Amino acid sequence: MIRTSQERERTRATIASMSRKLMLSSRVVELCESEATPRQEEFLLKVLSEEIDRRERGRKARLLNRAGFPTFKSFEDYDFSEIRFPPTLSIEELLRTDFIPEKKNLVLYGGVGTGKTHMAIALGIAACEKGLSVRFLTVTELVLKLTEAYKQGTLERLIRDLKQLDLLILDEWGYVPVDREGSQLLFRIIADSYESKSLILTTNLEFSKWGGIFTDEQMAAAMIDRLVHHGHLLLFEAKSYRMTHALMRQPGPGKLKPKTTVEAGSRLEQGGA
Repeated sequence: MIRTSQERERTRATIASMSRKLMLSSRVVELCESEATPRQEEFLLKVLSEEIDRRERGRKARLLNRAGFPTFKSFEDYDFSEIRFPPTLSIEELLRTDFIPEKKNLVLYGGVGTGKTHMAIALGIAACEKGLSVRFLTVTELVLKLTEAYKQGTLERLIRDLKQLDLLILDEWGYVPVDREGSQLLFRIIADSYESKSLILTTNLEFSKWGGIFTDEQMAAAMIDRLVHHGHLLLFEAKSYRMTHALMRQPGPGKLKPKTTVEAGSRLEQGGA
């Protein structure tokens, strides 16, 4: 196929752009201009494109692995109907993860089993797919890491690592009381994150009770101020998904309870049905 000079110029410009992205020498472009045929330029363009795609897939896989998600979650068939959104955030904006480049926080508040952790993980995975750096931790895990690092003299290194993140997800906020030392270390993470990266918190504890969990009312108030002042509060008002589905599996009135594997095996050994 005969290609016009303008088409060749566009191809060479794309090759130059891809070469820079792959950190290749400018010599690649020079050789294209001086020696390559149009067919060779097309072949080189394909090779560079596939290499960029391969590196991007590898980078996303590393980001997902480093994030530490306990399981894979997505928004496929996710039910938003019983989640109350603030006027400042729409479902579409949430799914686009617009809050991350804006360095805003999400506080996901509601009862146990209402889909808070599912949403947090799905958002974290979506962020990784966009090439963003994410870490998923329960609050208990983070406090243990901070306390251990403080004792070993590596606290500053851990804090530097956390500062590099685009998104930090803290699950089960307020589920377990935190001692004064742990509260102070946790407050430092919240303070350092303020308007520098996004946080997602899942909690079933109303703000008025945070002081009892973190042993210091003033510190709890300061945490709330930093989290909510530059963020969004989503209220999960559904009944527990896990409880509902557990009840659905229970036999109704007048129905026989299904035999367990052990019971069924015992009946078979005895020659029964």
